[in-house]
Amino acid sequence: MNPITLTDIVVYPVKSLSGIRVAQWPVTKTGLRYDRQWMLVDRNGQFLSQRKIPRMALVKTALDNENLVLSVPDREHLVLPLSVDDGERVSCTIWQDRCLAIRVSHQADQWLSDFLELDCRLVFQPEHTVRAVEGHYACDDDQVAFSDGFPFLIISEGSLAALNAAMPAPLPMNRFRPNLVVSGCEGYAEDYWREIVIGTIGFRLPKPCSRCSVPTVNQETGESGKEPLATLNRSRLWQNKVYFGQNALHNQCGQLVLGDVLSVQLTGPPQPPLGL
Repeated sequence: MNPITLTDIVVYPVKSLSGIRVAQWPVTKTGLRYDRQWMLVDRNGQFLSQRKIPRMALVKTALDNENLVLSVPDREHLVLPLSVDDGERVSCTIWQDRCLAIRVSHQADQWLSDFLELDCRLVFQPEHTVRAVEGHYACDDDQVAFSDGFPFLIISEGSLAALNAAMPAPLPMNRFRPNLVVSGCEGYAEDYWREIVIGTIGFRLPKPCSRCSVPTVNQETGESGKEPLATLNRSRLWQNKVYFGQNALHNQCGQLVLGDVLSVQLTGPPQPPLGL
């Protein structure tokens, strides 16, 4: 039997903007380094996402040793430092969480506001800010940056293949914006996983990922449609929500590398409990 292996690692530096595929990447206390460490908010500090602003998908991101670079067609790139220590402290809201962040710069605000055609601010989570994971699913020292709630989202290629087989036309994995993609297992095998190890890093999978409207956004065009939610409503519906992928928490820091072997340490009843 072939092993289950890590086939994709994706970092999303700015919440709801495009992701960056990498061959290897450090894991820090909040997840993949720089993942969702920046976020767009409105003038009231409320987070912004592709749920209401699909055009955010068109802003490409890149990282080098010193900078975060944002780019869109026909405009000069926006080059930002990888750390922001000084600046206006602002209170931000992500779902039910309130957290402190640093406003990056007026230049960044203007660049993004002009492209997205709305008034927004770019904020940064500094190292000393701690945003805890919801206690019902986490340990006391689990932390997250500006992700919706968990440091990682894991999806298997088998699950995407199973979903695509049920849809009128296949969709790419980037519709679901996972951090880690694995192959070598059957579709929805991850529904049963509770504890796994990838390479040298252990993960807990306490909760399946309920899906909003973001997977309906074409990540290349910024346009929205009906799929995959229409198909998920027929095949992955539980308690009035649809699920695809598993949220995950990591047990230690380290390094993830494409090709790392995944070993399943503990399984349980499927989550969501479809068909039970």
